[in-house]
Amino acid sequence: MAQQLNPKDFTEIMGAYSHGLKVDIGDSEMIFVTGQIAMDKNGNAIAPNDITAQAEFIFKNIQKILDEGGATIDDVVKAVIYVTSMSDFKEISAVRNKYFGKAKPVSTLVEINKTVKDGCNLEIEVIAIRKK
Repeated sequence: MAQQLNPKDFTEIMGAYSHGLKVDIGDSEMIFVTGQIAMDKNGNAIAPNDITAQAEFIFKNIQKILDEGGATIDDVVKAVIYVTSMSDFKEISAVRNKYFGKAKPVSTLVEINKTVKDGCNLEIEVIAIRKK
């Protein structure tokens, strides 16, 4: 019923999770994308002091996961964004609006203390639904 989505050029999985899961729900499929941070395949933080570059990196990775599941960024229906400083809202919002201009998903943005990787100041998870 659920297909794991783990693109080959991503960071090695660090525990019992998948980067994405595609779930059959009848005439459609739901794709759940786990929280993505700006970390390269070697485990290094991308652009630790550049929230715009981190957001771009994360959205491109989200696109790769969705693509592996046969979906696009336009299929996203829900997004949750975690940021370590709400003062970065304007920059994050600009990137978010660029990628979600057509989809316009429901969305939550909250401030957190930190992510799992030092230097990564942003984490984004999404849910997409696409017709088969």
